[in-house]
Amino acid sequence: MKIVFVILGASLAINIDLFAAEAGMPQLDPKYWASQAFWLVLVFTLLYLAISKLFIPKIKGNLEDRENKIRNDIDEANNLKELSEKKQKEYNLVIENAKKEVQKILSENKSKLNIEIENKKKIIEKEIEEEIQKIQIEIKNLKKNSINDIGKISEEIAQKIIEEISGDKLNESSIKAAISETSKKNMDKYL
Repeated sequence: MKIVFVILGASLAINIDLFAAEAGMPQLDPKYWASQAFWLVLVFTLLYLAISKLFIPKIKGNLEDRENKIRNDIDEANNLKELSEKKQKEYNLVIENAKKEVQKILSENKSKLNIEIENKKKIIEKEIEEEIQKIQIEIKNLKKNSINDIGKISEEIAQKIIEEISGDKLNESSIKAAISETSKKNMDKYL
């Protein structure tokens, strides 16, 4: 259909005188139109064939390769996303189990420590009680010994005081007897 219009247009142009052809524009001269139409058809046909057979398949192939690569990348990204989510869940599960294990270990160790502390506390209390009893016995012995020492010191002091006051030296046995009698009466207060 297009070819018919081209031929019709060419035949009309041949019958009509064109003013530009006389002025020196050879492309408007009707005697060159047939060759121009031939080269026009040939060039456009070659361009059409080159574009349709060479360039468009390559472009389509590139677009399909690109689309396939994008689709593969998206699929791979989705797979990696699912894998990472799975790993994240496993990681969270491991963390949770580790926390539970730590709590369990802490409570066990706390119980063990409390038992050890109680045992050591009992041992220390027993040792303290024994030391207190030893010290109380020592204190009683010291009190008894100190009473004897106090008695001797009292005898010496009484003897010196009596000598100073009276100027006479008294019998040691009578001073001893008086001091021992007094200390026996008052000994219950101090022991």
